[in-house]
Amino acid sequence: MNTRAARLGTLLDVADVSTGLRVAAVLFVTVLTVIAAQVSVPLPFTPVPFTLQPMVVLLGGAALGARLGMSAQILYLALGIAGLPVFAASPILPQGFARLLGPTGGYLMSYPLAAFVTGYLAQRGFDRRYSTSVLAMFAGLAVVFTFGVTWLAIGANAGLSHAIATGLVPFIPADIVKVLLAATLLPAAWKFLGTR
Repeated sequence: MNTRAARLGTLLDVADVSTGLRVAAVLFVTVLTVIAAQVSVPLPFTPVPFTLQPMVVLLGGAALGARLGMSAQILYLALGIAGLPVFAASPILPQGFARLLGPTGGYLMSYPLAAFVTGYLAQRGFDRRYSTSVLAMFAGLAVVFTFGVTWLAIGANAGLSHAIATGLVPFIPADIVKVLLAATLLPAAWKFLGTR
């Protein structure tokens, strides 16, 4: 492990993995995003389901870095646009490109940028300590909610107050818990690498 890599970079940078392993890591995060979408709980008062996707998006961005984390989420969206059933199951929202135009489209379209932001901060060492890891995760989550609530308010004609009430407020408690849990993983991985 060289000194510069020890100061900056992601887990992949420090491990100095091959291009093939980097591609495999991107595919792995894409598949995890698909799986997380299937863990979906529809809520009766909102078209936005509860899923584990944001946690995977943020962890993937932090582990892979800005560019590769964003690539994993772009690939996820491309699979969905192509019509593969990768988006959360919904009795009212279609699979395919039309999902991006629906009420949850802003959340989905935010994933590449959220992964980029979290990965950018991780590359600067935010994923090394729990407190800064939490900050990196919350920065990415803020991107998800900003895009999602704005799209819900404007694109779905819900109005801002209704969009906040149905697309943000109900998700805050669970997402805080998810972020606090997710933020423990990367510092633990760095600690493990440091002891080897």
